Parts: sequence; structure tokens; C-alpha cells
Amino acid sequence: MSLRDLPAMHRFLGEPDVAGYAALFGTTAVKTAVDDVLRDVRSHAVRDSVAIPAYDVMLARVRARLAREENDGLVDVLNGTGIVLHTNLGRAPLAPEALAAMHEIAGGYSNLEFDLATGTRGSRYARVNALLRATTGAEDALVVNNCAAAILLILDTFARSSVPGRAGREVIVSRNQLVEIGGGFRLPDVLRRSGATLVEVGTTNKVYLRDFERALSSETALLMRSHTSNYSIEGFVSDVAPAELAALGKRVGVPTVEDLGSGVLVDLAPYGLPHERTVGEVVADGIDLVAFSGDKLLGGPQSGIIVGTASAIARMRANPLLRALRVDKATLAALGATLRLYVQPNGHERIPFYAMMRATREDLRARVHAFIERLGYDYDERVAGVETLAYAGGGAAPTATVPSYALALRDGRTNPNAFAARLRARAPRVVARVEGDAALVDFRTIPPERETDLARAIVATLS
Repeated sequence: MSLRDLPAMHRFLGEPDVAGYAALFGTTAVKTAVDDVLRDVRSHAVRDSVAIPAYDVMLARVRARLAREENDGLVDVLNGTGIVLHTNLGRAPLAPEALAAMHEIAGGYSNLEFDLATGTRGSRYARVNALLRATTGAEDALVVNNCAAAILLILDTFARSSVPGRAGREVIVSRNQLVEIGGGFRLPDVLRRSGATLVEVGTTNKVYLRDFERALSSETALLMRSHTSNYSIEGFVSDVAPAELAALGKRVGVPTVEDLGSGVLVDLAPYGLPHERTVGEVVADGIDLVAFSGDKLLGGPQSGIIVGTASAIARMRANPLLRALRVDKATLAALGATLRLYVQPNGHERIPFYAMMRATREDLRARVHAFIERLGYDYDERVAGVETLAYAGGGAAPTATVPSYALALRDGRTNPNAFAARLRARAPRVVARVEGDAALVDFRTIPPERETDLARAIVATLS
């Protein structure tokens, strides 16, 4: 083919799958993608004196370019990893009640900052306070956009210096709790960024109450605990009990704060996981301020929640920084609907996280083998059921696993990593995990109502 044989733009736009992208990006963006491919082909042919590739080859390049652009936006995926709260896949799926509340409130007007009784300006922070007090036992509560923001607000309120250019007040933290979590988020960096002065006490494996007592000074602003949510220290260890630290704080008049990370409101033991201190237990220990995430074990939307004493929360509510960290009406609607499930008998079982964790390996085994049977005999050699282990994820109980059951997919033509990439390449996209010679799709994280989508993806990939 010569340059004069290059296909016209309208030929590509007439392809149904190419034209379908116009609904996602607009016709102009689709034309730009086609034009980019044609320009690359033309440039390569002139520069290297090579023939123009066949139309099907150019069409495949257009499809690949459009698919990459689609993947750059938010797209729906099927989570086959077995990690229930997968940070990179959006953490907690929301309950139907939360989705309905978001639709109702975000689709119209609401009393977000309007007092219906007086007809005057109200406070968005009051919308979920009663529910947070009821579910945690705390005196008051505040919601910001994530847990890191919650810690930043606490530090800025209590430890920032009132004198410009002067180092902030001291925050005492045990060395074994100076954590780094995903994305390079480090507690020491947040402390410095807030203007606070970090005071480390104890050693990596041992810290005592007397270490905190010796570090106290007139500049001490906070005594801080941080959940070691993504690692554990075992062996020759010693730590300060939360109630002990809370008692010390009250004795010397210094507020205590705990970054709980994944804030759980119910006991996880019935779901096969180690007991995780609930927010209510931390409040009962006497800690003045507790910060935790709304989109992990709580099962709600991304948010940072602070519960604690009325006086401490009042100080933060008066901080001008709060305006930069506030949440919108859709988040408050989803969070409120999620919290309402906790105040109903066994209502939290309707939250997807708990529904997934409740399934037994036998339940999942039956689903997997029924799924294989529906696929048909054509895939017998490439599809099998296998026992595996799933994870709660989301920073909770990092080493804890629960028995699970998965679909093992093998394709003799490609290695399992390449096969997993093909599963991710087209809608419906499936994110599997690779173990040995197979790509595993753990049914613990596949909703039963999405099995038809999963079958379509597997058949298309194996074909």
C-alpha cells in the first residue's frame, strides 16, 4: 500500500466498536485518536520507507489507543484478587442503602447547610453526628475527607505554634508506631508538615509508660497512638495499654489521640478474623480523640472520621483549616445510610464487606463448580476450582487470612501473567491474581449477580 491508499477517517468511524467510544469521549476525541494513528503510520512510512500496514492492523491500533484512554478514566472492574478491601480497587463497595441515599441527595437539593426548623443557615457537620455518637459512644464527632486529613486537622488544632516561624508544640509518639502506609504516607512527615514537633519515646520493640512520663514538658500538646495496621512486631516486646496512656493524659492535662486507621464498629471474630479493637472500645479506654477511615472496615464512602470529647471536637470545628477538608453532600448521604445499618439489628450484614466475609469456603466451592458447569465442557482443561486464601485487606489484620475458593484459569498459549493482562484488557475487566501457572479469580470478591459478566469475560479471553 502507498500513502494514497491510507483509509479515510470515516471508514474507522464506521466501525461499531470505534463509534461506541464517542459516547464516552465525544466524537472529536475519537477522531483525534484515529488521526493520531494515521499520522504515526504516515510518518513511519515516509521516514523508514516501509509499506503502509493493512487496514486491520491500523484498526487494532485505533482500538488499543481508545482502550488506553478509557482505562485512564474510572471504569468498573471485577475484583478476583480475594482482597475484600482492596485499596487500589476502591476499597469498600457500598451497601445498596448507601447508593440509594447518594442518588436521592446528590440528584437534587438537600438541607446540607440549612436548618429546616429555623429557616436559617445550618451545619453540614451535624448531619451524621447523632449516628456516630450512637455507634461509638463518643460525646461528639466530625467528618473530613480522609483519615490523613483527620490527623492533620488534629495536629494543626492542638500542636501548631501560635507564633509565626516558631516550632510547633510537642507530640509524643512511641517509636514502634511511627508508621508508613500506602503511597509513602509517613506519620513523622505528617507531624512535621503540620508544624508539630515530634518527640519519639521507647525503642522499636519496647516502650513503657515511664517513657511517656519522662518526655512530658510544658510544650507537650498531645500523647499519640497509631495503629500498626500493615505490620506486626512479635517476640521480646512491650507496649503501653491505651487505657494507661489515657489515664496519664488526664492526670497531667494533656489530650490523647489515637490514629486507628481502619475503624471497625463490630467484632470481627465471627468472620474468621482476629479481634480488632473497635472504635467503641477505644472511646471506652478514655482516649480523647479517635481518628479512623470511613471506607475500610466501616464499609462506607471515603472519609476521615474523628470522634471524642465534646471540648476537643469543638476546638477542631473552630479551626479555619476545616473548610479545606470538608466532605460533600453525596459523601454525607452515603456515610449516614451506612451508619444507620449499624444501629439496626444485624443491619451491618447488608454491607458488602461483611456479606463477603460471611461466606464459607463450602459456599464458594459450590458457586465455583456451578459456574464451571455453566461454562460448558469446551473449557474443561483450562478452568478448574482450587482452594485458596483470601484477605480482609484495607490495612486490617495484615497477616490474617480466611479460607476461600477460586477459579483457576490456565491457557497453554500464554503465561499466566500475560493471560491476567488479557483479562484486564477488555470490558468487563477482571483483575485476577497469579499463583504458580494459573490466574486465580477468587469468588469471595465476585458478587453472585456479576457471574454472568465474569463468564462473558472468561469466554472472550479463552476464545
